[in-house]
Amino acid sequence: MAPLLRSRRSTTALDDAAVRATWQVASLLIDYPDESQPLDVVAKAIAALPEVVRSPLARFLEHRRGTPLGDLQAEYVETFDTRRRCTLFLTYFLHGDTRKRGMALLRFKQTYLAAGLELEDTELPDHLAVVLEFAATADLEEGRRLLLDHRAGLELLRLSLTDLGSPYADVVTAVCAGLPPVSGDDLELVAKLAAEGPPDEEVGLTPYGAPGFDAALTDPTYRPAGRPTPVDLGLPAMPSATPSGRGA
Repeated sequence: MAPLLRSRRSTTALDDAAVRATWQVASLLIDYPDESQPLDVVAKAIAALPEVVRSPLARFLEHRRGTPLGDLQAEYVETFDTRRRCTLFLTYFLHGDTRKRGMALLRFKQTYLAAGLELEDTELPDHLAVVLEFAATADLEEGRRLLLDHRAGLELLRLSLTDLGSPYADVVTAVCAGLPPVSGDDLELVAKLAAEGPPDEEVGLTPYGAPGFDAALTDPTYRPAGRPTPVDLGLPAMPSATPSGRGA
């Protein structure tokens, strides 16, 4: 199923500056927890956010600070790596491990390359932390478009985390506050995904008859024609942050 197109003019409860700040914070908090994450800086950023996102993010930060790191890491793996409906890889909701997912991943990568940015070899471009980071620090409109194209999967993630009683539900709730409410066809798609789950697995991610997709997804020297030479895509402008937990 192809991603659904959405208007970029849809209104939300947050202005663009608040969306950027919220998604910048969320990109760090939804990433794999480690000692390098600048929680004091995150706390200051959260304090300046509107109440609608400040409260859920502050609750999660309290959990983050009050839980031993080893327990946090085990919780993260248990939450996101063992449940199909709680994956952080957005294209998985629509495509599972099917060949169509390879085309969807390529679209993410080309969006980043068009902005002159690229990921490390170990990262997949549809990880929620990566998309939020890109939207917050590089191109809000393109990042928002990627999220809207996968709005149903993001909503299923939020609902699944809420049903589990996971603290991460607060982070995804804050992310969704920067997007229009789910409605229409997306509501039907959420119900379908909740009932059936992502598509069944197929062998390989590359579409049949399109060997170039392999190079685009795995070769760091690959450049689409006419694209600018990329630079490294760094974490949000908060010191001492290190990416993790986003690989295949």
